[in-house]
Parts: sequence; C-alpha cells; structure tokens
Amino acid sequence: MRWRKIKQKKSYNTPIQGNKREYAGFWSRLLGFATDLFMVGIPVSLVMMMIYGYDSVHSAGGLDVLMQNEAARTQAPDPVASLTQIMLTMMIYAGFWRISMQTPGKKLAHIKVVDATTFGRVSWVQAVVRFVGYFVSAITLVGFFIGLARKDKRTLHDLISHTAVIYE
Repeated sequence: MRWRKIKQKKSYNTPIQGNKREYAGFWSRLLGFATDLFMVGIPVSLVMMMIYGYDSVHSAGGLDVLMQNEAARTQAPDPVASLTQIMLTMMIYAGFWRISMQTPGKKLAHIKVVDATTFGRVSWVQAVVRFVGYFVSAITLVGFFIGLARKDKRTLHDLISHTAVIYE
C-alpha cells in the first residue's frame, strides 16, 4: 500500500461534528508539554547562552533561591537573564498558540489550543494569560491534575485563560 493512501485513511480522534468537540486527555497533553520542553526550551537556552554567556545557564535556578540552597548563595542567578528567558519563552509559546493554535509538541500529539466558547483561535491576551497560568498550575501542582476530574478536561491554566485543548 502506498504511503499516500495510508496517510489519507489515518484518523486521529477527530472532533465530533457540530459544536461538540472532543477534549484532549491528560496523556496527550503531557506528551505535548514534555516535547515542548525540549523543542522550545533547548533553543531558548542556547540563545540565552549566546547572549549572556555560559555562566548564566549554570547559575542557580528559581527553585534553588526559594529553597535557599547553597547553590543560590554561591552562584546567584542573574535576574535580567532570568526575566529575558521567561519573556522569550512566553513570546514563543503565545505566538504558537495565537498563530497556529499548536506548539510543536501539541502538533505531535494532534491537539490544539482553542477559545473555550467559540473553539476558534485564542487572542493574544488569552495566550499570555495561559502562559502565566502555567506557573500558577506548577506552583499549586494540583492545577495540572484538575483536568482528570473535569468532564471537559480543562486544567487550571485553561480555566484562568478561558481556553481548552481539543483533538484536531
């Protein structure tokens, strides 16, 4: 069988016709998130290393500062480099969500980020609020697992930004 025919027959949990959509599950979202950590995180780290030098990558992280570890005292992080890295990462994620509705990891998992009511493209404000919501979900840790108990599988950062993640 030719590759063209295999590709045409393949179906990836297509949404139900009409207004009802199939929300993406926990494992699909985790696959997308983990892939994005590498596909976005590594290039951003390399850019930061080129701009701020090798030492900025090996300084203490935010968790070290919060926990008051020895690494935070000996290799204090550069706040300008940290803010630049966060802002650059936010621009990349928000740009992907706004323009193509998918980051590379979400594309791999065949899911996309949409507005929760219209199932259309998210606004820039929603994309930025969603990125900030990731930090809220990470701090509470429960924020990522709320989707397991909800029928629409929306997590805390989805609820804050009024977005949803659905299958393509």
